[in-house]
Amino acid sequence: MPGKIRSRFLAMLVLPLFGLAACEDEPEVAVKTVRPVFAVKVSDVTQLKRRQFPGRAKATREVVLSFRVGGQLSHFDVNIGDTYSEGDLVARLDPAPFEAERKAIAAKLQGASASLTNSRQQFDRDKILFEKGHVAAARLDIRTGEVKEAEAQVAAVKAQLERANLDIRYTKMTAPFDGVVVTTFAERFEDVRAQQTIVRLIDNSRIEMVVDVPENLISLVPQIKNVNVVFDAFPDLTYTAAIKEIGSEASETTRTFPVTLIMDQLADVQILPGMAGKATAAPGEITVQQQSRMQIPLTATFTDVDGGTTFVWVVDEVSKKVARREIETAQLSNQGIEIASGITPGEWVVTAGVNSLKEGQTVRIIER
Repeated sequence: MPGKIRSRFLAMLVLPLFGLAACEDEPEVAVKTVRPVFAVKVSDVTQLKRRQFPGRAKATREVVLSFRVGGQLSHFDVNIGDTYSEGDLVARLDPAPFEAERKAIAAKLQGASASLTNSRQQFDRDKILFEKGHVAAARLDIRTGEVKEAEAQVAAVKAQLERANLDIRYTKMTAPFDGVVVTTFAERFEDVRAQQTIVRLIDNSRIEMVVDVPENLISLVPQIKNVNVVFDAFPDLTYTAAIKEIGSEASETTRTFPVTLIMDQLADVQILPGMAGKATAAPGEITVQQQSRMQIPLTATFTDVDGGTTFVWVVDEVSKKVARREIETAQLSNQGIEIASGITPGEWVVTAGVNSLKEGQTVRIIER
């Protein structure tokens, strides 16, 4: 074998051996993937007593009033702050054009009714002649058609008259409930269109307040009976409010649920829509039994193969590793499932993707 060819052959054999030796000397590098997970910190009812939830007052009922017909405002002596009782006259359109229209239609109805009477009399006479054989059946058919046409005309004009009567009723605007005027949008003698906004009326006999409750606390709200509300404008006064409505969908940006409170006005002051305040759970409203109640989203739970045991993934706040924890569940609610045992307040529980985690896996918590 020539020298050059032999040297190349030996090099091809030796180089891979050096490569293998180098690979054996390098230490193995383990790549750890930190998985992001949605999780909530478990809370008990007592945490609601320690939290203040800001919100703004709003009227329990409010309405924007308008006319169903257009015309000139002949009566509109309304000022902001005026109070009205249900059924009181708020505004009125000039009824003269509508009265004239109704009279014209009423006269038209008289003419149509007279034509109907005449058609029926002609039919009755020709029917007698037909029975005696003096007129043909075709003539009786013509009379029948004339009667039906006259009846249809009367029915159409009656419908027009009924509409004209309604239009006259629509010239009056009355208060649908006891309330106070907060905004006006027109002036007296102004020509307004049908459905044009005229006045805004609110019922401020009771006040509502909307607060935002975090996702990890919303399931505890139904256990609260009364709430104390203090408005920034009157820091020395405390209102007792009840929970009127609990939102069923969280905000996409804040992940909080809206909770609507309702309360009566006090005699001393007047709370107006838009006033800011803070709400807290009323002292003494949480029982010893309620203090042990905790709820988590239903999506946080999973079962074993046999379906007999329920688990959750608990995240260690220091190591950020998950551990499977057996729990005992109680009753379901619209906000989640009640936990009888297995979890303590303050622990982090994974709420999504629980079937794809492994024991001891490192995660990164995304709060919901």
